[in-house]
Amino acid sequence: MTIDLLITGARVRTFDPAMPWAGAVGIEGDRIAFVGAATDAPAARRTIDATGRLVTPGVIDSHNHLLLGFDADAVSLEGAHDLVEVRRRIAEFGGRRPELDWVCAENAVYSIVGGRRPNAADLDGLTERPIFVTTYDQHSVWLNRAALRALGIADGGDIPWGRPERDARTGEPTGWVTDFYTSAMTEAGLAALQRDIPMYSPERRYRKLCASMRMATSLGITTVVEPQVPLAELGLFSRASNEGRLSSRVIAALFHPVGADAAFRAQLREAVDSARADDRLRLGPVKLYADDVIEPHTALMLEDYANRPGARGRPSYPGRELVGVIGELDRLGFQTHTHATGDGGIRLALDAIEQAARSNGTRDRRHGIVHVECLHPDDLPRFRELGVTAAMQPRHCSPDLVAGTWMENVGDERWDRAWRFRSLLESGATVAFSSDWQVGEMDPLVGLYSAATRAGLDGSAAWTAGERVGVDRSLEAYTVHGARAWHLEHSLGRIAPGMLADLAVWSGDLTAHDRDPAALLDEHAELTIVGGEVVYSAGGVVEALGPADLDPVAVAGGAADGHVHDH
Repeated sequence: MTIDLLITGARVRTFDPAMPWAGAVGIEGDRIAFVGAATDAPAARRTIDATGRLVTPGVIDSHNHLLLGFDADAVSLEGAHDLVEVRRRIAEFGGRRPELDWVCAENAVYSIVGGRRPNAADLDGLTERPIFVTTYDQHSVWLNRAALRALGIADGGDIPWGRPERDARTGEPTGWVTDFYTSAMTEAGLAALQRDIPMYSPERRYRKLCASMRMATSLGITTVVEPQVPLAELGLFSRASNEGRLSSRVIAALFHPVGADAAFRAQLREAVDSARADDRLRLGPVKLYADDVIEPHTALMLEDYANRPGARGRPSYPGRELVGVIGELDRLGFQTHTHATGDGGIRLALDAIEQAARSNGTRDRRHGIVHVECLHPDDLPRFRELGVTAAMQPRHCSPDLVAGTWMENVGDERWDRAWRFRSLLESGATVAFSSDWQVGEMDPLVGLYSAATRAGLDGSAAWTAGERVGVDRSLEAYTVHGARAWHLEHSLGRIAPGMLADLAVWSGDLTAHDRDPAALLDEHAELTIVGGEVVYSAGGVVEALGPADLDPVAVAGGAADGHVHDH
């Protein structure tokens, strides 16, 4: 037998219990045809010598906002940790781009101004144009005075894509808007954003989707779960598929807004049932919110915030309405993907899932809870018991992101509840690692480093060391657990004969860096293969194939468009 492609010379981490490690992997068509010792490998039409590399199943990024990306016509505030730097970047960009009606910026951190949230006055003097700034987690927006006037907020008006914060004494808007992302993707919220804020035009959103897609493929990611797709933007994914832009597989989770009724759920069911068969695009999961986020004190907590007595946040749905919504979606055959960060929000989501299974008599839906940032000890075993996936982001626990806001809001007495990767894995729960791009870097190597260190990217300020997870176990969470989370364990997540040939070839042996996790940040994805096709090459191991063998959407010779972590 002669197969299409043989990768040899590498260490192959299969995650197949029958053969955990191998020396070669062979591909025929879109499937894996051989796994074993290089000396036993069949003849191949093409051979890749991957000596010194590690081959793993392709990464399954279970929570990656492809539609957010980075916008070339907006200011990136990544790495800007004080008001002086934020103002400098916005002023510089505004001066360089006088043709833009709005000055938009992305990725602001909450702790820009010490001891309080930023306000409109902090943006005075930069430009006469409206300024629109999103936070790094997309849950809050910061506006200047011109934007408050342009949107009617200054005159007492409301907006359909968030809750404008007003001064408790004067009633005047502060320039801060909460509940942004939960409201922005509703039909009314998205329509208003597309009308008023240039960054949300369909064409700019499509450019972000395509750039994020190329980046994912360049980082060894072979399946991406886009966790929040409004029905109105499904066409962007269909367009990308028709134009051959989906270089990796995409699972699109449809967004269920708060207040949506049975008629809307029927629309969701129709959208999924009528979707055409597509090897690269699949619909099905439904995105919900149990609460908001901890940094602005809007996540639901079981006890008061440490620095705000009497405040416990709030659920996204009134009371326990979420229980009924998840029950109805479960009855309709949907798998849910529910955002919950506070320990109260997580408990509410677990209660809803437990009640749904009991009421409907359903089994093995594999509902998921996303983020799981602050987990009460009593709720930890419920993930395994209920078959609930914890879709978690290792980078989110890094002190350079959460010090000064998350840590202080929760209080050190509850830090042992923070991002309990290791405890959940050891309990037997499915823990699907992901990036939450562009809230965090998309690069899974950053995720591996963060899980192994619980430190900032510069290695400083490590915390909660008992929840560290080694490299091999983290790779398993990105592959085996990612496949299991989406009912794909029979085709993805392992390297074994008959499985789909979705593979990542890494520049070095990642598993050798357990003692020095910082070395992970010097590695990169050398080759990405989806369904047997080489869709990305960094230019190292693949020269022997020649450019004619690369898939037309491959990103050859370096980084994809958009932001990639600077190794």
